[in-house]
Amino acid sequence: MIPVRYTPVLFALILSGLMSLLVSAVSTLRVLGAGPGFIETWLSAWLAAWLFAFPTVLLVAPLTRRLVGLLTRPE
Repeated sequence: MIPVRYTPVLFALILSGLMSLLVSAVSTLRVLGAGPGFIETWLSAWLAAWLFAFPTVLLVAPLTRRLVGLLTRPE
């Protein structure tokens, strides 16, 4: 198991991986259609997108938490 202190990094890794996987699939499908070479092109696009998505989530998450804190009130 992974130590709990790595929770934010693991969260960012999983979230950025899944989101970039889905967005790259939709984008690739819209451009190429579901024809030959789709899977290879999609996975290539996904890996490139994930390289940007992961550090972006790490940098933006604290700002997003602060913004959500400003926009919500305790119940």
